[in-house]
Amino acid sequence: MSLSFAEADATSTDLFVIGPEALPAWRDSQSFEVRFWLDRIGFTGAIGQAALVPASDGELAVVGYGTARDRARGRFHLATAATSLPKGTYEIKGDLSVEELSEAALGWLLAGYRFSRCKPGGDGDGARLKAPRGVDAARLLTIAESEVLTRDLINTPPNLMGPGELETAACELADSFGASRYVTKGDDLRKGFPLIQAVGRASPRPPRLIDLRWGDTGPKVVLVGKGVCFDTGGLNLKPGSSMGLMKKDMGGAATVLGLARSIMALGLPVQLRVLIPAVDNSVAGNAFRPQDVLRSRKGLTVEINNTDAEGRLVLADALSLAAEENPDLLISMATLTGAARVALGPDIAPFFTDDAAMADALQHSGARVADPVWRLPFHDPYEAMVEPAIADLDNAPKGGMAGAITAALFLRRFAEGAASYTHFDIYGWQPSAAPARPVGGVGQGARAVLDALPRVLGL
Repeated sequence: MSLSFAEADATSTDLFVIGPEALPAWRDSQSFEVRFWLDRIGFTGAIGQAALVPASDGELAVVGYGTARDRARGRFHLATAATSLPKGTYEIKGDLSVEELSEAALGWLLAGYRFSRCKPGGDGDGARLKAPRGVDAARLLTIAESEVLTRDLINTPPNLMGPGELETAACELADSFGASRYVTKGDDLRKGFPLIQAVGRASPRPPRLIDLRWGDTGPKVVLVGKGVCFDTGGLNLKPGSSMGLMKKDMGGAATVLGLARSIMALGLPVQLRVLIPAVDNSVAGNAFRPQDVLRSRKGLTVEINNTDAEGRLVLADALSLAAEENPDLLISMATLTGAARVALGPDIAPFFTDDAAMADALQHSGARVADPVWRLPFHDPYEAMVEPAIADLDNAPKGGMAGAITAALFLRRFAEGAASYTHFDIYGWQPSAAPARPVGGVGQGARAVLDALPRVLGL
C-alpha cells in the first residue's frame, strides 16, 4: 500500500464538509446552479451523503459531503469519501478545526489500506487528498505508515507469522532506524526467561525474546508487547470457535512495533527499548500443564491453573527485565483477556495505571486523536485473588470475576522498579468494517500514547 497526499499544486475539486447544522448557510452561499442541483438531489448533509455537483463541461464543480461534527458518535467520517468519490484530487473546505482536519486526513490515508500479501490487487489510483492547511502532514504520514505496519503484522496468517518471522519484522524495523537488536533463545532463554521458555517449548517454532534499543538521551521508555503468534490454548485447548482469531494474539507486539516506529521516525528525544516475547502456545507432550508451578525471572513462583492464560506469563519475564533498569515509563500492550472485551467492547482500549498524570494525559490524547481509551482500576483488594495457596501467584484465578483487573494486577507485580507503569488490554481486531478500519487487524492505544508522551515526559 502506498501512502501519500496529492501534490499541493495539483488541480483539485473543492470538497466541502457539511453537517446538517451548517447546510443552510453553505447552500445559501452557492450559485443558483449549485443550489438548484443540491435541491434536486435532496442533499441534507447526512453522514456519508455526497453531493457531486457537475460543471457545464461535465467535470465536477464542487462536492458537498455530509459528516457529523459530533465526534462522540463516531470517528473518521470523511474516510468513506476516500473510497466512494470518483477518481481525482480533492481539497477539504469548511469550518473545521486543526484536530478535525487531522482526523479527516488520517482517516483518508487509512481508508485505502488493504492486506495484499496473500491476494494482491485492489490498490489502484482512486480519490486523492491534498494535505489540509495547518495540519502536520509529515506526522500524519508517519502515523499512517506505522498503523499499516501494525495491521499487516496482525493480518498475516499464522503459518507466515511465527516467532521467527516476528523477529525478522522487528529486526528489519530496528535496522531501518539504526536501532540495536538482540534476540535471546535456546538455553539462554531457559536460564533467564523461564516463563517464556515454558509457554513456547511445545512448538516446533522456538520461543524467543526480542530486544530493540534506540536513542541514547532523554527519559527511558520501554514498550513490552505480547507476541503469542498463535494460541491454541495449550493443554487447556480452545474450542474451534475461540481459536479462529488467534493469529491476532500477537497484536500487542504488532502495536508496540508500530508505536516504536512512530517514535523513531518522529525523532522523539527518548531512550527507547522494545521487548517482545515471541512464542506459540502449542500442544505437545512437553507442553506446560495445569497445576505446574513455574519460577519466573523475578523469582516469584506461579501456579498454572489454565494454560490458556499464557500471555501474562510471557509478559511477566519481559516486564521483569524492563523493570531492572528502572525506566521512567514502562508500557505493556497485549490482547490479554476476554473480560476486557465484555466490559468495553472491541472499539475501546482499556488501560491500567497508578500514575494519575499518565491517566489524564491518555484520556485527553485519546479523545484528541480519535483513539478511544478508558482507564480501569488496579483494584488492590483483588490482589488476594491472584495469590494461590502453594505459590506466589495464580495465573488464572477461579470464578472468572474481574478477569481484566486480576490479569493487570498479576503483571504489575513484575513491573516494580519502573517509575510509571501502564498496561493496555487491547483487542487488536476490527470485527466489522468501519470508516478507515476494514475488517481485520488494527492498532489501538498507540496514537493516544504517542500524543501523550511529550506531556507526560516533559519533552
